[in-house]
Amino acid sequence: MSTFENPVFCALDTPSPDKAAKLARDVGAAVGGLKLGLEFFMAAGPQGFAQVAREGRPIFLDLKLHDIPNTVAGAVRSLLPLKPAILNVHAQGGLAMMKAAKAAADEAPEGGRPVMIGVTMMTSLDQSDLERQGNRLTTTDYVRRLAEQTAEAGLEGVVCSALEIETLRADLGPDFKLIVPGIRPAGADIGDQKRVMTPTEARDLGADILVIGRPITAADDAGAAARAIAADLGL
Repeated sequence: MSTFENPVFCALDTPSPDKAAKLARDVGAAVGGLKLGLEFFMAAGPQGFAQVAREGRPIFLDLKLHDIPNTVAGAVRSLLPLKPAILNVHAQGGLAMMKAAKAAADEAPEGGRPVMIGVTMMTSLDQSDLERQGNRLTTTDYVRRLAEQTAEAGLEGVVCSALEIETLRADLGPDFKLIVPGIRPAGADIGDQKRVMTPTEARDLGADILVIGRPITAADDAGAAARAIAADLGL
């Protein structure tokens, strides 16, 4: 299922490229890749991305692009020279937007195309948040619809919570990528996440990539924390 031998991607949620690069060195080969998000990219931009990329790890550029189709397609084209391993758009942007994003990604030169992923529902949200927005679907059904639309658009997978892994794996088959944030080792603080699971549980249910941030980056020794998670996964 997974493109990466080690499914753990460490979320480097910092605006500092120097700090992100140091964390990348600290975790080293204990993780399969790194995630750089909106906070980092708004502060450090392409130059900061390039600095972290020089550490030699695959990077998931987590920007959750969401706009009209033409604008998102243009944004994807602008990001292709950075050669992120994974790039995402927000599935709530709709079918046409996701198709435009895929078409733009397909313009990448050979070997430079990122895996394109649709974000379903943020792991900081739950059923009560959906209801406040006027959405009467259950969380699972809502994520399911967005994931089906993502597959229809030709994207390779979705970001989902651990609680939807089994459903989406059954619905969309073994090759559809499931990237799961909100992963917390047993006993870790869940922070602002509401739909969480341990790394081993999520991996065993069928997650392809486990996004883990604060349990690694906020530890006194980030490298040791990453190695402990890898050991728990039998890596």
